[in-house]
Amino acid sequence: MLLTIDIGNTNFTLGVFDGEELKVTFRITTIHSRTSDEYGITICELLEHNELTVDDITDVIIASVVPNVMHSLTSAIIKYFHIKPIIIEPGVKTGIRVAGKNPKQVGADRIVDAAAVYELYGGPAIVVDYGTATTYDLVDGDGTFVSCVIAPGIRTSAQAMWSMAAKLPEFEIRKPESILAQETIACMQAGLVFGQIGSTEYIIRQIKKESGLENIKVIATGGLGTLIVNETDEIDIYDPMLTLKGMKIIYDKNKGR
Repeated sequence: MLLTIDIGNTNFTLGVFDGEELKVTFRITTIHSRTSDEYGITICELLEHNELTVDDITDVIIASVVPNVMHSLTSAIIKYFHIKPIIIEPGVKTGIRVAGKNPKQVGADRIVDAAAVYELYGGPAIVVDYGTATTYDLVDGDGTFVSCVIAPGIRTSAQAMWSMAAKLPEFEIRKPESILAQETIACMQAGLVFGQIGSTEYIIRQIKKESGLENIKVIATGGLGTLIVNETDEIDIYDPMLTLKGMKIIYDKNKGR
């Protein structure tokens, strides 16, 4: 079985593939100060909780946007699984060509999403990932990563409000009943959610307009994406497991190397 590990600024998302089937997924909080033993034991316990063992895992692939955790995590995989993981980085086959002035600056998670979208849905396409940042990545019909937009994420925007404004409280991130809110928390929820919907729609329309590409599909992913996807016609497909699927696709392209 293949263990995929997507390391984001907020969470690790892990998935186990048995052949083409994604059998189980789980998350752990991204903590920079964990040791290799802490990572190893945590991952082993999560596998056991899902009725899997270390011996079931034959390969591991990692995509990370948090360099500080990589030494401890890689050491944990080697120590507890006796596997040298594939790290998604320059030189790894992805099926995606990155245009632009500095391709190495494009995060591994975004390359993975682009690879998944191109393989599963074809191009041209816009990938919208609702994570710590909300990213909009354009992939053309030839599998070229053309351009991107990076905006504050939904949770990041919410945290900025309640941490920077003394009189604004922490609140649940959800859509209020109406944009015509009349009390503080509902007002904040309205501004956050409807603001994200509005920015999503404008950015997608502008990318389509300026790219000049026709028949662009829009695929969204990310845990909080459901808040937006259900409220707009600009997004065609919501695939919450897109990143893990992309890692499996990249693994398949590299397993014979």
